[in-house]
Amino acid sequence: MSTVARRGALALAGSGVLVSTLGAPAGAETATDHGKALSAAGLDAITAQARQALTAAPAVAVPADAVLTVEKTAVGTITPAPEPEPEPAPEPEVAPGPEADADGQPAERAAAAPGPAEAGPTQEAAPDIPDAANGSAIVEIAMQYLGVPYQWGGSTPSGFDCSGFTSYVYAEAGISIPRTSSGQRDAGTVVSREEAQPGDLIWSPGHIAIYAGGDMQVEAPVPGKTVRYRSIWQDNPTFLRMS
Repeated sequence: MSTVARRGALALAGSGVLVSTLGAPAGAETATDHGKALSAAGLDAITAQARQALTAAPAVAVPADAVLTVEKTAVGTITPAPEPEPEPAPEPEVAPGPEADADGQPAERAAAAPGPAEAGPTQEAAPDIPDAANGSAIVEIAMQYLGVPYQWGGSTPSGFDCSGFTSYVYAEAGISIPRTSSGQRDAGTVVSREEAQPGDLIWSPGHIAIYAGGDMQVEAPVPGKTVRYRSIWQDNPTFLRMS
């Protein structure tokens, strides 16, 4: 097949003309789907049609300096998912031991350890009776109850209020006086501070104590405190002698 014939065949194929069999070299035979040879007249007709198609086809002009540009799409870096962390090995079970107390000792040992026996109100050791109070039975008795807690309405060694303390001490000495501080104020004889003797009472509004000589007294003061031996703190108190 000539060069023109080959181009015509290609043009026909490009323009939609179906070519079932291409031409072989001169002198060769080509069989169709039905076994018939392509005649020379048929080949000339195809060549003529190819020439017409090439003539009618629009020419596409491409500049000599044209550059073929291919867009490139940026592909982000794909970070593989982290492998799952291995599950921690189960902690070995520890047999429960005895619970510890606040000091870090096992509770059983703490429970077994002997504790101090329960006791009543803690009393302070009685200080020496001041020289000024020597010979006063009232002061000696009062000093025996140092450290007994204050208890409102109390009149026993388990707890005293101010007038319950003074009335209890006087009763121990064999002297009966009123229970309340106001009653003791009314029952006593007022003496000056200079005339006061150890064992007399010291009264101030709402409070009463036992004079211990010098500038000292024994009293059941206020809630949260205990019977104590201390200096006279009242401002301008009244001294009373119980007869």
